[in-house]
Amino acid sequence: MASEKPQDLMVTCTAPVNIAVIKYWGKRDEALILPINSSLSVTLHQDQLKTTTTVAISKDFTEDRIWLNGREEDVGQPRLQACLREIRRLARKRRSTEDGDTLPLSLSYKVHVASVNNFPTAAGLASSAAGYACLAYTLAQVYGVEGDLSEVARRGSGSACRSLYGGFVEWQMGEQADGKDSIARQIAPEWHWPQLRILILVVSADKKQTGSTVGMQTSVETSTLLKFRAESVVPERMKEMTRCIQEQDFQGFAQLTMKDSNQFHATCLDTFPPISYLNDTSRRIIQLVHRFNTHQGQTKVAYTFDAGPNAVIFTLEDTVAEFVAAVRHSFPPAANGDKFLKGLQVAPVLLSDELKAALAVEPSPGGVQYIIATQVGPGPQVLDDTHDHLLGQDGLPQRDL
Repeated sequence: MASEKPQDLMVTCTAPVNIAVIKYWGKRDEALILPINSSLSVTLHQDQLKTTTTVAISKDFTEDRIWLNGREEDVGQPRLQACLREIRRLARKRRSTEDGDTLPLSLSYKVHVASVNNFPTAAGLASSAAGYACLAYTLAQVYGVEGDLSEVARRGSGSACRSLYGGFVEWQMGEQADGKDSIARQIAPEWHWPQLRILILVVSADKKQTGSTVGMQTSVETSTLLKFRAESVVPERMKEMTRCIQEQDFQGFAQLTMKDSNQFHATCLDTFPPISYLNDTSRRIIQLVHRFNTHQGQTKVAYTFDAGPNAVIFTLEDTVAEFVAAVRHSFPPAANGDKFLKGLQVAPVLLSDELKAALAVEPSPGGVQYIIATQVGPGPQVLDDTHDHLLGQDGLPQRDL
């Protein structure tokens, strides 16, 4: 894993996307990124969605540099700097408490970082969560930092701390002013609910008009509904959602997931001026899910939307094929019929005439660009093959990223 020069080091890791089923929206401390409420998420499988990051340090580097999806970015971004500062602080702390100088590198070396996402960035698919979790995890490998990395990842993007674990993850808001108790913890491992499936309906891969950071700040300042949600609604929902997951109660899980998504978007509309992350296709998907469930006589499918128009659908393995067929019927693929479904294989099925009638939709061709089928997955991984490095021996991107 190390590069040719013994005093230098290069490590490559991957980290997953997580999707919150009890949403985080709003900070009580902007600098430390401390949330106004706890949240709970599901980690998606890295076979379908992941960030890959290579970190290299060398005495030959003259400055810190970072490349994201092949483009060099400003390494002076405050959140990126906060992560670097925090990891270097932890590395110094560890070194000072050990006997002798045992770390195989110098903390004064500059760092080069290259990171790629295999999914759309800044489109409401939690790219910053995966990205900063991967950065924190990879930096920790390079600098020999052990223990909980919630604080490092959180300083980059609040929800990134949830991507440090697989399965089902709680981010505890904490109470301390310094944020030491605002950490993520796993409430169930990735293999806990093997029948659970996730479908991401990509409506738009465009960058969202209102970024999450700005949106949250405005909501905290202007939305009375957000304050009520954080103080009076979320604490009970956290307990109930944890119970639903532990007991594999899909009906309860699905209904609470949809209600929480709806309330989050209601707080966005209650913000002044209002924020709307959903578009017409998003709303059609919501209608489709409710009509599908009504026809089935029970809640078999749930939607949730983060700060963007793309829908994340939760269902069980035995319902996936029929719901994918319902999506195809409602949003006929424009020109990419063969590439409409990515990820896990889903056998095609025919919709019954009864279900078609129940959906009662005017087809909207191309409304959904494509579907990614995935499942619950593990936390960050170290890649041991040097061929996976995104940086060459010179510390520069070595391929078309």
